[in-house]
Parts: sequence; C-alpha cells; structure tokens
Amino acid sequence: MDRKLRTCVHPDGRFIFGIHRPDYHVVNIRINTRIMGLGRTEQGEEVKNQVNFPQGDLEITGAQPIYEIPNAFPFWGTTYILGDVAMKRAESKEVLSLSPSGKTSFSEWEDLRGLYPGDIPRPVALAIAQTCKSSELLEMLLPLAAVFQRDDSGQIIGLRYERASNGALRPKILDHDLYETLGNNPALPDHLKQVMLLRPGVQGTSPIVGEYVKKDRCHIWEYLRANSYIPWGHFAANMAEDSIRYSVDELDLDDITGLRYLYYQRIYVSLAHELGIGLSELGLLSQEELEELRCRLQEKIAELALGELRFSATLWGWNYGYDFSPSGFRLHASHQQIHQQFALIPETVQDAASSGSTMPSYAVGDLVSSFVEDFEGFYERPFFKTYIKALLENRRTDGRKDLEGDLFVYRDENVMLFVPKAQRFHGELNIITLKGVGNILEADTSMRQSLDKAIFVGVKVLSAMGARMITSFELSKRFHSPLDQRLMYCLIPKHPQSPGAFSEQQSRWITAHFPEDYARALRGKLEGLSLF
Repeated sequence: MDRKLRTCVHPDGRFIFGIHRPDYHVVNIRINTRIMGLGRTEQGEEVKNQVNFPQGDLEITGAQPIYEIPNAFPFWGTTYILGDVAMKRAESKEVLSLSPSGKTSFSEWEDLRGLYPGDIPRPVALAIAQTCKSSELLEMLLPLAAVFQRDDSGQIIGLRYERASNGALRPKILDHDLYETLGNNPALPDHLKQVMLLRPGVQGTSPIVGEYVKKDRCHIWEYLRANSYIPWGHFAANMAEDSIRYSVDELDLDDITGLRYLYYQRIYVSLAHELGIGLSELGLLSQEELEELRCRLQEKIAELALGELRFSATLWGWNYGYDFSPSGFRLHASHQQIHQQFALIPETVQDAASSGSTMPSYAVGDLVSSFVEDFEGFYERPFFKTYIKALLENRRTDGRKDLEGDLFVYRDENVMLFVPKAQRFHGELNIITLKGVGNILEADTSMRQSLDKAIFVGVKVLSAMGARMITSFELSKRFHSPLDQRLMYCLIPKHPQSPGAFSEQQSRWITAHFPEDYARALRGKLEGLSLF
C-alpha cells in the first residue's frame, strides 16, 4: 500500500489506524517562580499553586494513549480518540449525551430571589453572565457558580476547596458553565478574574515551563498540557494574571510578539533536545540566540536521512473569544483571556493493528503538500509561485475596472495578509510568505517578525470589522520536505448568522460580497487604526 495515501481503508478491506503512547522530555525554560494562594479548604487549610512551578526539566511518562484514525476520505482529516476517557466510558457503558445540562433553575439561592419573581431560570442567569456589562450584577450571580473564600469584610479573595474521592483538592464549583461564563465576562472586576481563572493553578495542575516578560506591561506564562488531546502533549502561551487581555482591542504588538516568541522558542528548544544539540543555561533566549539555534537545527536536520526525525512538523492555533448560549451550548472553543497553543507533530504513529509497523501521522499542512505535488505534476508549474502571481495580479470577480481589484490588506517584503479569492466563513483572511519559507524552521528573524505583525494586523482589523470570535491556525510543510510549499495562516471569524449548517459541512461557503470589496473595506479599517 502507498503510505502517502491517507485513509483508514486498507486495500484488503480492513481498517488501519494508529496509536500514540507518549513518553517525552520537556525542557523547563521558565524564568520566575510565583507561589500564591488559591483559596482554602473548609478545614482552613491553605491551597497554593507550587505544583504549577516545578524545578528542572520534566519527564512525561504514562500519558494517556491517543488513537489516530485517518478519515476514509483524506480531505476530511483525521480523528483522535482519548484512550483513557473512551475506555472508562466503554467499561461504564455510558452513553454520550448531545444535549446541554438539564438544570433549569436556581430556586435554592435565596440571596438572588429578589431579582426575579419565583425561581431564577438558569438560562436567564447564563444570559446575564454572558452579556451583562454591570459588574455589580455579575458579582450577585457568583454564589450560583461556586463557593468562595472571603476576607473579614466579605470581599472574595479565593476559592473554597474540597477533596475529591481520589484525595485531590479541587475548587467547589457548583455550576461549571455559569462559572466559566462569569469569569470570561470582560465586565467582571479584574481581581475576580484572577481569583476565578487567571492565577496559575486555579484551572488545574499544568506545570509552567516557559515565560515571557517585557518591561512591566507584557507577561506571559507557558503551560504544558502533558496529558493532552494533541498526542505528545502541547503548550499553551497564556497572558498572565498581571497582564489581563480579554479583548483584541487591549492587545499590542509586544503581546503578539511574546506569544509567538514562546512558540518559536519551544519548538526550537524541543527539537534541539531531540537531536542532541547542546544548549547553554536556559532562560528566555535572545533574538540572536534563537536565530543561532534555528540555523544549527537546519544544519542538523539536513544531515538526517528520511525517517530519522521523530518530530517533523508543527501545530499552532489560536481560538479568540468566548460565548455561551442561554440554551446551554458553548459557541466557541476558547476562553476569553488571550492565549495561543502549539505543539510538535511526529513523523509517524505506531500502527495499532500491526506490531512494529508505523503509519504517517497527520498534520493539516500535509493536505497542502499533497495538492502541491498533484498541481505541479499535472501542470508542470510551481503552485505557490503561480498562486502568488494570481494574487498580486488579481482582476475583480465582476470584471469591473472602475472599482478596486486588490485582494491584499497588508504586506511587506516577507509576507502578505490577503482576502482569499474563494472565502470561507464569510470573513476569512490568509497570510502567506512571499519568499521560500514553508515552516518556522525556515523563518529567519526578519520573517518571524513579519509573520507576527501580519497576525497582529489581521486580528486587529477583523476586530475593527466587529469580529468577536476568531479561529486562527497554521499550515506548514514538514521540516525535511523539498517542496516549495509556503507557510500560511488562516484567520477565520465566526459569523453571527452562520454557525455552521449543512452548506458549511459540505464545504459550500456562501457569501454576499466580492472578495475585492471585502479587502477594500478591511484596508479602510486598517487606515483608521494606530497599530505600530
């Protein structure tokens, strides 16, 4: 069987799929340790977050197995099954529910009874938690969400903790949906955001293994999600509790630079450890040190034979914005505090049905690689050079010459932020490298800075157009690929009237504007913003 053909259907009439059994090493690059209290137990025991600040590197062993199943049709991607969770459900014969929580009211809460006659409907409380701009009213809803620790004056200073059946301490949260929705409302006072969501440790025991600090304004923690739905773990760069960013409007270029810097640094340092490249004492690498390390990695990878590199691609993504429906449906896979996620992707995964055999592991950029090979084989022309030429020489879709025909929104000598000729999701923007750079290992300092600026401009201008939820992700080529495949990013806003119906599920994207007019509108918005 040609292993380049990504499908779970074997020619023999059976299914093939992979299983990841992650064991890996994590280099700890954190600069500072910030131990703080999170709350107290009912017995008065103080709960602190020291578990989130480990000393030294981490060895991750026994992470849950992840099953990787290519779709029967390659253009529908790949499915990942959380092994431990699925096994527990199989043993308990639990049926997966597709309905929201059945809880409908908060009749037991007397202190809020005066707000409404009779019981407080839960959908009303959720609607207030999501949309209300009154901090006083939001605080009145807090007792419905969790039990808090208060000081002598009654002010909330932490959470009340209880012990789970396994002995672990956990916050006493009464309604998780309401808790998260309140904590993600920008109108909630900052000290309550910190108590509920932002202090390291309040959302779990994930270790902090990296940090970015610039002056007194920009502070970012890098969390390790060790037992992750992304095989081999992933990292999350979260704006810290002393750098609260609940909106793109509050974001500046230093913030984006810091978030992305942790991505570049983590990938480079992790690959260096994999390849046995010695590193000096680590903290935050300087730009010069980062660039030197990148060049060393390229030289080392060039010496390796195909198949000798365990991790050969990257994953980067950003879900911006939060919304929760009063009917109980979460409308975006995110939390409001600005963050980004990233990981290394292995070259292969163990074939679950054949001992000692492997199969290709999925990366979304591989779909682009396959198409580029097909295009160049069919037309005998390089796809990306041809694509960039078409973008730069675009003619209006309606053929008119009295209106603007440009698709670009922003560009410099390295990258272009543009409206794709065939948009998805009504408001999509793309970023493409104008030079032969296909992944972040090929991106020098100048290119990395250009990418960061383009992402910053993209989310800023989409926000100026009214976008409140944006999904961004990277499409890149494998580190050893000889293809002229350009590094790309997709920035996709969620449209308020189109959450994803049958048209979108068929990849039929319906819009009511020409792409050239959307690009013109974005350029107009950009002219009114002071970004740099």
